[in-house]
Amino acid sequence: MVTDNPGFYGFYGFFGFISFFRIIPDEMFVQNVNKAAKNAFFAGLFIYPVIIVAGAFTSIPEMFAFGFAANFAIQLLIFSISLAIYEKKGSVIYK
Repeated sequence: MVTDNPGFYGFYGFFGFISFFRIIPDEMFVQNVNKAAKNAFFAGLFIYPVIIVAGAFTSIPEMFAFGFAANFAIQLLIFSISLAIYEKKGSVIYK
C-alpha cells in the first residue's frame, strides 16, 4: 500500500453507494433520502459538540481528531441504516 495507513480501508465502504446509480429516483425515494439525511445531520449536531467538550475537559489532544472521525463515521452509519429502514417500510404493500 502507498501510505501504510490501515485507516484508509474504511473508505472502501463507499463502493456500496455505487449501487444507487442504478436506481431511478421517484418521489418516495427522494423523500426517504431527505429523511435519512436529516437524521444523520441532527445526530452530527449532537454528537460532535459532546465529543469536543469531553476532549476539552480531559485535555487529550487526540480527542479532537477522534471526535471528527467518529462523528463522520456515525453520520454515515445513521444515514445508511435510516435509508434502509425507510426503503424497507416503503416496499411493504398494505391491504
